[in-house]
Amino acid sequence: MKDCFLTQGPLDLVRDGLNANIFRISASPSVTLTAAHAQVVALSTGTKCINGEYLSDHGLVVNDCHAEVTARRALLRFLYSQLEFFLSKRPEDWEESIFVRHKERGYRLRDNVHFHMYISTSPCGDGRLNSPYEITSDIHSSRHLMRKHRSHLRTKIESGEGTVPVRSRGPVQTWDAILQGEHLITMSCTDKITRWNILGLQGALLSHFVEPVYLHSVTIGSLRHTGHLGRVLNQRLERLGPLPTTHRRNQPLLSGLSSADYQQHGKASCVSINWTLGDTQVEVVNTATGRRRETGTPSRLCKHALFTRWSRLHRKLGAHAPSSCDHQLMYIEAKMAARPYQTVKQQWFRSLQETGLGTWVKKPPEQEQFLLSV
Repeated sequence: MKDCFLTQGPLDLVRDGLNANIFRISASPSVTLTAAHAQVVALSTGTKCINGEYLSDHGLVVNDCHAEVTARRALLRFLYSQLEFFLSKRPEDWEESIFVRHKERGYRLRDNVHFHMYISTSPCGDGRLNSPYEITSDIHSSRHLMRKHRSHLRTKIESGEGTVPVRSRGPVQTWDAILQGEHLITMSCTDKITRWNILGLQGALLSHFVEPVYLHSVTIGSLRHTGHLGRVLNQRLERLGPLPTTHRRNQPLLSGLSSADYQQHGKASCVSINWTLGDTQVEVVNTATGRRRETGTPSRLCKHALFTRWSRLHRKLGAHAPSSCDHQLMYIEAKMAARPYQTVKQQWFRSLQETGLGTWVKKPPEQEQFLLSV
């Protein structure tokens, strides 16, 4: 099982906590914004993706249950809760938020707030290829393959583990093909982390309200080659071209833990566990179906659940959003309305293709063409 934690606080304290015992870091009732404390705000476990047959056209499943991805989705819930402070009529509630009002773009992070990510093993994809634990006995063949596909986009194996170079014939999968047995394509965690370093962790929906939120540091447990991972995360950004003032080429600080104690053996579990600061208990998700394991009901991390929170904020804070609409929006319409975010995303996709690193493959569009039930 892979573990992933997102913490908010100064880097040195987060690193000290990791070396002591990351699993014993506790969350306090409120977010501390001084330089005296670091705090875990989101965590998750998991190593697998759903079977294509379980895709939902109402946003009711979590497609990718790798720990990096679900921890980031858990972080989105934390960001929503921090913005929801501004729904209160009491100014003292606003002061508890990690966000402050921004006259031009709604809200931005306070200056002394930084996000740090801990990953127990190297993120799947190109960032893991040069791991010293994964070099094959045929060293010359292994090096040749790594050079051939160096920095290339890679996709996860449906319902399994590991990645392969992206070989899709087009940028979008079709719903019919997946239902007829074609493997569901999901981009690797290395690819998604590099994307976050350009577009931000907040995603398209929250870009209506907040400036991009970037990682300050990434710490890897075992199966890591820090130099290789740094090259992957940073060199892909070199030919991206000029970015709008809203975004930047983020280069998080990288560090690793080399102790063998962090290596985990045995077959990975088919469950993913998530928690966000403020939750009274963890949620357990079946990675094959993308739904809660015990009840089969939608996860609190699914698109529908997060879109519900966004819609509430859009109604209340719409005056600060760059685009407000009177009619009810579909999920995809709300995402596409975040125009600066979408412009940078398309620029990123073109850069990947122009540098020969592959085509970013999207899920079928039908899964994002849903409305919230009234």
